[in-house]
Amino acid sequence: MTSPEGGSGRRAQLLSIAAELFARRGFAATTVREIAESAGILSGSLYHHFESKEAMVDEVLRAYLDEQLAAFRGAVEAGGDPRSKLEGLIRASFTVLRKHRWAMAILHNETGYLAGFERFAYLEQASREFERIWVRVLREGRSRGVFRTELNPRLTHRFIRDSIASTVRWYNPRGRMSAQTIAEQYIRIFCDGVVIPGST
Repeated sequence: MTSPEGGSGRRAQLLSIAAELFARRGFAATTVREIAESAGILSGSLYHHFESKEAMVDEVLRAYLDEQLAAFRGAVEAGGDPRSKLEGLIRASFTVLRKHRWAMAILHNETGYLAGFERFAYLEQASREFERIWVRVLREGRSRGVFRTELNPRLTHRFIRDSIASTVRWYNPRGRMSAQTIAEQYIRIFCDGVVIPGST
């Protein structure tokens, strides 16, 4: 008989396998049979854990979004000046990336498709909440003379968001650059730019 802990671990393993397949092959193109084969089980056995592949991607995305929202809120609640908050939001994105890179890839690639399902209506709600948090910090920075006033806060957020999201295409947790190192590089690029002040 499987213990609750063992069942929970197996469930998490199945979700991890499914998330990678959804991210690499596409949600619509991935079948329950392929997930089961990758996990070394029969398709019928997979249904003992999940009612459908929609239920699987739902759980993967909810776990990511809940953790990302908490991380963003924590970055802002930590206080500091607008730049410190912006840096905190960028670091929070990469901290969560280490654990949820496949979920981030799914969200980046499949939002348009999943939006057609009523059960995924929360994706748009989460996107709006994320944007509110970022835009609030960017507007605060503009009003306090920290950020450039000619930059549109919503466009700035979307540029940073999509730049970070694209990282999942090449980021390797076992690679030479850690998520923290990449985060610090992104902070330098977004906050300080590429050109050395006074060099031109």
